[in-house]
Amino acid sequence: MRVKRYIVDTMPDALQKIRSELGKDAVILNTKEVRTGGLFGLFGKKRIEVIAATEDQSPSVRPPRADLRAPYAMPDAVKPAAAAAEEAKPYAAVSNEAKPYYAAASNEAKPSAPPEPAPPFTPSTAVAAADPKFMQFSSASAGDRQLLEEIRQMKDMLHRLSRQPQMSAPLPEPFALLEERLLEQEVEPELARALITRSLENGGETAASNFSAARERLKEEIRSLISPGRVETVRPESRVIHLVGPTGVGKTTTIAKLAAEQVLKHRRKVGFITSDTYRIAAVEQLRTYANILNVPMEVVFSHHELQRAFRQLADCDIIFMDTAGRNYRNEMYVSELNSLLTGGDNSETCLVLSMTMRYKDMRDIVERFSRFKVDKLLFTKQDETETYGTVLNLLYEFPLKLSYVANGQNVPDDIAPFDVESWLNLLLKEDRA
Repeated sequence: MRVKRYIVDTMPDALQKIRSELGKDAVILNTKEVRTGGLFGLFGKKRIEVIAATEDQSPSVRPPRADLRAPYAMPDAVKPAAAAAEEAKPYAAVSNEAKPYYAAASNEAKPSAPPEPAPPFTPSTAVAAADPKFMQFSSASAGDRQLLEEIRQMKDMLHRLSRQPQMSAPLPEPFALLEERLLEQEVEPELARALITRSLENGGETAASNFSAARERLKEEIRSLISPGRVETVRPESRVIHLVGPTGVGKTTTIAKLAAEQVLKHRRKVGFITSDTYRIAAVEQLRTYANILNVPMEVVFSHHELQRAFRQLADCDIIFMDTAGRNYRNEMYVSELNSLLTGGDNSETCLVLSMTMRYKDMRDIVERFSRFKVDKLLFTKQDETETYGTVLNLLYEFPLKLSYVANGQNVPDDIAPFDVESWLNLLLKEDRA
């Protein structure tokens, strides 16, 4: 038997390679998702590992071609018990009812023969019913059927092993506690184990008995994922800032906080554009902030009105655009929002997410909004949660930058540039005395 492993991008690619190299009778034993490339096992490309096998018959061991003119003889190993007993009788003792139908048929009506008892249920018949590929060998030799049964059992075993957690050597107690902390913070298990392993490999042996030292070593590994270039606030050259995101994450309040920072700290002239005409009182909420900050505001109902709004705000240094928060799974909303976003080097698109959201929902949102060329992530409601690992998961999955984090409702105070050290202290809070 030949067994071969393939690393491919899609299953059709795997099937094409398997047919060309192993033949049409090859059987797929196992498939699983793997990562290739990347940095320290991170940021790798997702691919598919496929293990396939086929019977390796050389001409010297190939069974002789069967004589099609001769009646087929079923091997004794797979004959039903009733058939084997009937075959053991002398031919003369076989009644007319047992003769073939064509021999018993005539113009004269004869009583029909009683039906033969059904063959007993055996493991071989169960395999044939469960696996269609088994039918390809139903007329082959007993050796072929035994080989296929072994392949099926091997496939079942590999499937069971792939579903079991990978066993490894126990971690030193400080690193085991840190891994437990990462999992409590909803860091993905694969990422948590990779960070702990790298911490041990890069000088972690000296911290194996000291929790504080192990914690600092793990911090270093996480910092290596968040380079200084991955944290970026509003660029001085940016003129249009789009804030997009799902419902209820606080985009309008966040715009007011960012605008206040630009007015009070950077002395820039700010303008507002809102397309959130779906939510009751949304326009009035932003207009209230505009009056407090003494900045102009324009309301647009479609992308056709954007040029008019930009002309009205031509003397502004920076323009913040508020968009409607609606169901991001609605493709009509997705295409409508895309038409409202302006491109170019002097614009940014910031995706606003709440830290109280589940990571699965966050990941789906980022994947859908990535078609808008999202530049940065902005997190809100940090004060309403004690779970901070979702940020690390997103940085691992997507090449996005971090901008700001909001931690309250007060305008303009409760917002600040994303601080990696403060976030690390929250992520790896030392619960022990």
